[in-house]
Amino acid sequence: MPIQNSETGDADQLKDEAARRSGIHGWLDGVRSTRSGALTLKIVIGVIGAVMVIGGLIMVPFPGPGWLVVFAGLAVLATEFHWAHKVLEFGKSVLHRWTEWYKRQGWTIRIIVLLVTLAAAGAIIYAVTKLTLGIDIVVETMKLLHLS
Repeated sequence: MPIQNSETGDADQLKDEAARRSGIHGWLDGVRSTRSGALTLKIVIGVIGAVMVIGGLIMVPFPGPGWLVVFAGLAVLATEFHWAHKVLEFGKSVLHRWTEWYKRQGWTIRIIVLLVTLAAAGAIIYAVTKLTLGIDIVVETMKLLHLS
């Protein structure tokens, strides 16, 4: 049995075992093998994942990859946090059920869903421009069209 350095405990052994694993998982296991590495990794993963989730939620009502970014952020968080894994699985389940329900609907319901989505995006754009920039886009549009 090899003699271990009493200052590092079993960290050296854990690092050696992690080195045998290939790719990113081996590297992550090596980082996690020390207390400070594990804490640093949790903080970095937490910040990156939180920024992705918040950014994705901001993008949701607009055309583009809003939900994709939210799910990617949850996947990042799930690498270090068990609760995020549960939320990710729940979200995937709800998304699958919603998609299956939507596929079964006729054109009337699909058009209503589209109109509600567009109205929500328009309301958010109006509120953001009015509150942050002080610009009333309805008034400005009417001026451009010479309606007022």
